[in-house]
Amino acid sequence: MSYDRTYVSKVASGVERGSREFARRADDAMHAGGELLRAWNDQHPADPPQRRPAPAVSDPAGALVVDHDHAELFYDAGVYRLTQRRRLVNHGAAPVTRYLIRIAVDRYPGRPERSNRHYCAHPLTWDEIDLHAWHGEGRAEAMPWTVQHDRDAFKEVWLRFENAAGQRFPLYPGSACWIEYTYTVGDDKWGNWFRRAVRHPTNHLAVTLDFPTEVDPAAWGLHTSMAGDDMPLATAIQIHEFNGRRVFSWATDDPPLHARYKMEWTFRNGRVDAPAPRPSQVMASLGVIQDGDPLLRRTAQPFDLPAEADATTRVVDDLRQAADRISKAHTFGKGMGIAAPQIGIDRAAAIAYPPGDPNPIVLLNPRIVETSDATDSQYEGCLSSFDVRCRIPRPLQIHVEHQERDGQRRITIFEKAVARLVAHEVDHLHGVLCADHLPDGEKPIPVEQYRGTGTTWQYPA
Repeated sequence: MSYDRTYVSKVASGVERGSREFARRADDAMHAGGELLRAWNDQHPADPPQRRPAPAVSDPAGALVVDHDHAELFYDAGVYRLTQRRRLVNHGAAPVTRYLIRIAVDRYPGRPERSNRHYCAHPLTWDEIDLHAWHGEGRAEAMPWTVQHDRDAFKEVWLRFENAAGQRFPLYPGSACWIEYTYTVGDDKWGNWFRRAVRHPTNHLAVTLDFPTEVDPAAWGLHTSMAGDDMPLATAIQIHEFNGRRVFSWATDDPPLHARYKMEWTFRNGRVDAPAPRPSQVMASLGVIQDGDPLLRRTAQPFDLPAEADATTRVVDDLRQAADRISKAHTFGKGMGIAAPQIGIDRAAAIAYPPGDPNPIVLLNPRIVETSDATDSQYEGCLSSFDVRCRIPRPLQIHVEHQERDGQRRITIFEKAVARLVAHEVDHLHGVLCADHLPDGEKPIPVEQYRGTGTTWQYPA
């Protein structure tokens, strides 16, 4: 946040009055979704008027008070099931017609790149979540829901105060109601933590973790302050055992608005993490055809240009989307490229992104027509055989004939790293893989032995 920690601590304790800019930066740092900034504006009505961000919805959910909030996380046979019960009170002047809930998972907290790769390959799906919601005590009435955000590891859903028949039951001013919802997530996606964020004024907050005794669970909790510091919970976690279950319970009254509480645990006699998927498995899950598929060994069908100009647009768009998915799962320090046959399209198109350049080189009907005598040898990886790296020679300069969408033919000269990148993709369009260029007696090395991931190819000045 670029503020002195002492100043942050004083603001958090109420000794100092934080500025609006401080509230904005704190909101960004804590990913509070604008709630800190709105709270600051609400608490400083006499300050010069500021342009407040427009609310995302028209419902007066900001006037809600959570009288009772109880989250129960039950684990068994590799699956977590969360049941969340809340008693809501409308202290506003208008009826509330929907309520926003969030579902967020992080299998590898503190290791964002690994988590990103994991969820790109194994996104959280609505089928596995199996979300259900109810209104009223005893699950009196099922509540429909509408998706607000749908991301690989994060979902936001509006629970609607109505039933399946379309009959509405808004939460009117001065009224209270119970809502309950439940969903499931496998332990391959959940991770050993559960966080509660206080987004509305809350009178009572409780969390229960219910685990099998046989895994010998241990649990602890943390409170994240407004300054971003992790501190132990102010009250102890209670532990009870019965019927082969060990239950950890914790509760607090009148938690501060925007406070964050996190429960963490370990299974001391539990399941060992499943091995991480192989790089080739990750690429296959992202839609990249793997070595052994006959399509990779065929010469791709050329475009008849300009008659098929529209077809090139569709194929290049597919390649861009594939590259975007893949780049979220892996860091490419040397740039990256992908050819149409690698995503199952038998057409002569490829794209290549030089290192640090967001704009790809587009190659339509390309062929290498001239190469330099000078060569060098570098390691290359291929999305279609990503478990290995191959050290192969390539020319330091290549001349590539290719076409524009209007049919015009061009010859473009590429050098050094970009030449290597482009040559690799042109090979794919002619049924050639980089391992085919290995010198006699040399073999690919396992990716685990390769030490150049994330770095650029090196060339003399």
